[in-house]
Amino acid sequence: MYVSESEGAKFWLSVITDLKNRGVEDILIACIDGLKGFPEAIATVFPLTQIQTCVVHQIRNSLRYIAEKDKKEFVADLKLVYQAVNKEQGFENLVVLDEKWSKKYPVRLSVGK
Repeated sequence: MYVSESEGAKFWLSVITDLKNRGVEDILIACIDGLKGFPEAIATVFPLTQIQTCVVHQIRNSLRYIAEKDKKEFVADLKLVYQAVNKEQGFENLVVLDEKWSKKYPVRLSVGK
């Protein structure tokens, strides 16, 4: 367990370096929260790591741009995307989400545009 008063990219670089020094040879996938500099810190020590943003953080970030009165309905539609049984169904649900909401939130949603 790592604890610090500030959890910036510099701190996480030291954590990742420590993991390597303890014998971790590679990280295949890193699911991160969007902290600036964190992907670069990981890539410095483990350059082949695939980095993705945690779906919970992606959703939270998306919801910042949705009006409070639309959030419940938007989240229900969004769940159909990230809970889809496969990539194709997820994409189809994303297209439906885009068609429904892109007029109201044009800058935020744009599938393949």
